[in-house]
Amino acid sequence: MTDAIVLKDIRKVFGRLEVLHGVTLRAAKGEVVSILGASGSGKSTLLRCANRLETPDAGEVRLGDLVVPAVKADRRTVDLLRQRTAMVFQAFNLWSHRTILENVMEAPVHVQRRPRGEVREEARALLDRVGILDKADSYPAQLSGGQQQRAAIARALATRPEVMLFDEPTSALDPELVGEVLRVMRDLAAEGRTMLVVTHEMGFARDVSNRVVYLHQGQVEEQGPPDQLFTRPESARLRQFLGLAEQ
Repeated sequence: MTDAIVLKDIRKVFGRLEVLHGVTLRAAKGEVVSILGASGSGKSTLLRCANRLETPDAGEVRLGDLVVPAVKADRRTVDLLRQRTAMVFQAFNLWSHRTILENVMEAPVHVQRRPRGEVREEARALLDRVGILDKADSYPAQLSGGQQQRAAIARALATRPEVMLFDEPTSALDPELVGEVLRVMRDLAAEGRTMLVVTHEMGFARDVSNRVVYLHQGQVEEQGPPDQLFTRPESARLRQFLGLAEQ
């Protein structure tokens, strides 16, 4: 299978703390890769290195034919990487002073310079797709957390990304709102979207992922198909993380 994105030997240091110790991770086109690990394992930092929200100290990111080295990456190359990926954050990060429709239209109009009429039509279709077209003219504060996260997913889709990055997209939601966001993500996976998902939702990781990666202290401890990792993990640390009895 053709790789959509490859994170190769990614290393990240904050002060004296090395958070990522040369992590390599890849996702083929149409593959959903869930990234698991305890708090502080480096999952979110790895995801942020994927689109250069964090600058790695070593390694490189490959997105199709685009290669972005950790050092000496020029601004144009980094901009191309960010244009071809889209991030969905824990905290929604919607513009509070813009309507939901305006939030979705912002990047396609002002960054990608696409025609406003075309973008408006597509944005409305995306809001309909995630089930909140009736909220198009509302402001973020008028929506529930689940609705705001679905708006954030529509905003990410509006840029037509090759790879979607999800950083614990349900962690800030009340339990009763988690399902509506996961349903949208399951639909995206069924469409063949390439997705890297940092998540604590074990059911999603098990049922939707093509592959699961378990990070421990900034290194890949184990990876493989979800059936294998959730039922027959080789790592004692992963068994402990999953709450499985020692075998």
